[in-house]
Amino acid sequence: MEQFDQQEAVEKLKKEMLRKILTKEALERLSRVRLANAMLASQLELTLVQMVQSGQVRGQLTDEQLRGILDTLTAKKKKTTITRR
Repeated sequence: MEQFDQQEAVEKLKKEMLRKILTKEALERLSRVRLANAMLASQLELTLVQMVQSGQVRGQLTDEQLRGILDTLTAKKKKTTITRR
């Protein structure tokens, strides 16, 4: 039970931090990503928290900047192409 409460507190802090560093549009995009792909949204949130902790984020991140980070996260996945003959 105590671990659950601790995990809930960490989630609350993470959401508060994201609200501070993301613009309204970027928060909306993050919510849409979470609906479409929860795993990718978790990975994005973790990346954003790490960027804040390392001092890479100054001010608020715009929607365009968030899309750029999303592009780098999704580009890491190996793309498979199928050619038909």
